[in-house]
Amino acid sequence: MKTKNTLIAVAAGAGMAGLIYALWPKSKIPKDAIVEPFDKHKYLGLWNEIARLPNRIEKNLKDLTENYTLNDDGTIRVVTRAYNFDKNKPVEAMGTAKFTGPDTRGQLKVAYFVPVYLDYNVLDVDAKYNYAMVSGSRLDYLWILSRENTIPPEIRERFLHKAAALGFDISKLEWMAW
Repeated sequence: MKTKNTLIAVAAGAGMAGLIYALWPKSKIPKDAIVEPFDKHKYLGLWNEIARLPNRIEKNLKDLTENYTLNDDGTIRVVTRAYNFDKNKPVEAMGTAKFTGPDTRGQLKVAYFVPVYLDYNVLDVDAKYNYAMVSGSRLDYLWILSRENTIPPEIRERFLHKAAALGFDISKLEWMAW
């Protein structure tokens, strides 16, 4: 009887895993849209959120920053700080990013709650690594980041042109600073 219950539990778990996999959104970001070569050491440090597509994760947040530091094991520590204007208080979240392939390609996964990793694709970055455009796996997650609180018009236009060409609805971008 115990063996039968174990088999039923294993079969149910496998069926659930298969269903989750079938329903899990597949990547819509073309592989050739991701920055390569990518220099993880230049990417480390503090970034300010300049623009984003609206999303549930960042609802009611402003003044968002992300600080990336290298861990001893090659993963990247991510500290996200923002101000929740609905709750009238600062918030902070710590996570880990890891490369999904070579660390010379801007394709990572980030987890704030292990084992749930979300895609983090660097789609564009300027030569000095002062400005970056990042997405999730689908066309409904997009961020424009800067080392400063602003972004030059030529970089802004470059990022918007590339995002539109990839299929992002740039008319929905929320600009935090400009």
